[in-house]
Amino acid sequence: MEYYEKTIKEEEIYNGKIISLKVAEVEVPNKIKSLRELVYHPGGVGILAYLDSDTIILVQQFRKPFEKIMLEIPAGKLENGENPEDCGKRELEEETGYKAKNFTYLGKIVSSPGFCNEVIHLYKATGLYNGKIGGDEDEFISVHKIKKVKLLQMIKNGEILDAKTISAFMFE
Repeated sequence: MEYYEKTIKEEEIYNGKIISLKVAEVEVPNKIKSLRELVYHPGGVGILAYLDSDTIILVQQFRKPFEKIMLEIPAGKLENGENPEDCGKRELEEETGYKAKNFTYLGKIVSSPGFCNEVIHLYKATGLYNGKIGGDEDEFISVHKIKKVKLLQMIKNGEILDAKTISAFMFE
């Protein structure tokens, strides 16, 4: 059996600053028609930034979908046509105030393939030095320095739930 869904029609419901939402009517392998709600996202970059061999930089910010503050690796959305490495370097400096001498590609993940096409590219940054903190005027971030052993414990305890943070740490 071929596992493929043929798109019959697709309707855009919303087109915003970060995402677009479409509803697609598809035909599944057994010829039944079904609807798929699809979120399209330009993708992003997450950075596992090492202050030293044992200390990782995390950022803390309020996440509205969960109505709580979360600790995560520095990350951001790819701009139209932007190279992921350039995005990662920009986001690292904007969110943490650090630049990196070494920027190494770790891999990529898909966050929620059942409904969203977001791909997150992951990098490891070392040799950090001071840059200039910046960012968006509606973004409120605090920078935290966490030991690797503590970060692993926080992941295991469920204190850190962010998939890109967990994935980047596991890529390491």
